[in-house]
Amino acid sequence: MKPKALDLFCCAGGAGEGLSQAGFDVVGIDRDPQPRNPFPFILGDVFEIITQMMRRKKFTASDGKKYGLVDFSMIHASPPCQGYSDMTNGRWQDRVKDHPRLIAPTRTLLQKIGKPYEIENVSGARAELVNPVLLCGTMFGLKTKDGSQLRRHRYFELSIPMMLTPTCQHNKGSSIGVYGGGQHPKRRKPATVGVYGHAGGSSNRDDLASFGTQDRRDAMGIDWMTGAELSEAIPPAYTKFLGEYFMTYLMR
Repeated sequence: MKPKALDLFCCAGGAGEGLSQAGFDVVGIDRDPQPRNPFPFILGDVFEIITQMMRRKKFTASDGKKYGLVDFSMIHASPPCQGYSDMTNGRWQDRVKDHPRLIAPTRTLLQKIGKPYEIENVSGARAELVNPVLLCGTMFGLKTKDGSQLRRHRYFELSIPMMLTPTCQHNKGSSIGVYGGGQHPKRRKPATVGVYGHAGGSSNRDDLASFGTQDRRDAMGIDWMTGAELSEAIPPAYTKFLGEYFMTYLMR
């Protein structure tokens, strides 16, 4: 039997897909319905469900099976990132109060459980993460079919010692990344376009075409999500890389 990974705040399953590729059976938990998440899924508040699981209760997932904490070998958590986002704390700082900052409460909960874990978040959260590991799409050769690099930095706090990681491989060409702006050197597309918000269309200001949803899917290595889901997703390559390390750790 494969070891099982619990994917907290799972959204549409980007992190879960990477863990699955690393060899785990994945079960997700999220407070919002996730009709396109390809894995068994438990609908509800993460903190409430995990607290009940710690009391030895089991919950029924979308595959009809019941799961409790004893079933899982490791836990991935991606608490909401909006409260830590550079954009929220900059352009939309008046909305910060509307977004919870859940990294510390999540860590406290995971430490009580006592299983190996990882906590993921955006660059703006790195000060709240303990000795985080940085991953970027360029480390894994992620790009659009036209060759625009995925420059999407995410930070991971790990409960186990971590080996050396690859380095970013940013080149001087175009990229599809986290922030907008610039100009594609050949195709009149932005040099750096965020995997967030609405895809497609053009800018009335400079008449530059935007990367479409399919470009973003290609760059992320995700073919089942909507544009809005991609904006909150982790490229599976990131959690596959870490998941393989967790797998080796568990086997030892």
